[in-house]
Amino acid sequence: MNTMPPVTKNLIIINILFFLATYVARGYGIDLNEYLALHFFKADNFNPAQLVTYMFMHGGFSHILFNMFALFMFGRVLEQVWGGKRFLLFYLVCGVGAGLIQELVQYIEFESLFAGYPKTHVRIPDGSTLLVGEYLNYWRTVGASGSVFGILLGFGMLFPNERIFIMFLPIPIKAKYFVIGYAVVELLMGLANNPGDNVAHFAHLGGMIFGFFLIVYWKKKGVMYWQGRGRNDNETTYFR
Repeated sequence: MNTMPPVTKNLIIINILFFLATYVARGYGIDLNEYLALHFFKADNFNPAQLVTYMFMHGGFSHILFNMFALFMFGRVLEQVWGGKRFLLFYLVCGVGAGLIQELVQYIEFESLFAGYPKTHVRIPDGSTLLVGEYLNYWRTVGASGSVFGILLGFGMLFPNERIFIMFLPIPIKAKYFVIGYAVVELLMGLANNPGDNVAHFAHLGGMIFGFFLIVYWKKKGVMYWQGRGRNDNETTYFR
């Protein structure tokens, strides 16, 4: 931890503290997700601040483990290259962008369910009914995955030819192919809309999209530029 850049280290610590606080609060009958998770904007419990707070909440141990591992592996590289302030801005922009895309996707789902006729109550699986506003409170999104996917995209753009070893694959794969392949998988799974899939695939893609446009903007403004053919081919990357 002492060798980790400060922003990456503090982000990991904050995420872990929020994760632990979730379980401590649950012991006192308090559900922090009710306040800090990202709710659909038509839900009773929606608050604009949730576009930031949701990315520090997680749904389980495996969820936070994989997110923090990816943040550790790739985030520290970007922070070392960009510096702490720019990396933190990138992290937050990707997270907020992912949340906005998730809100858009949920709005499309909401219109498909409720458009065309007035409906004030919804019947839930246990047979009882809820007001629509209360029902929509269950549409909640948590996790740093949007920011993490933006970081993966950033790593792939800065170091496209860096080789990555992935569990279960016998050979390393270049970062650019890994990022493209992962994005395609997320898109296909999002379009499949499997009823049993509770992963916000389009939010992941939203983090990548916002990260892409921020990097392009920085490059256009002269904040960063590249020379060479790739990191493994004697590429030189300049930042100013």
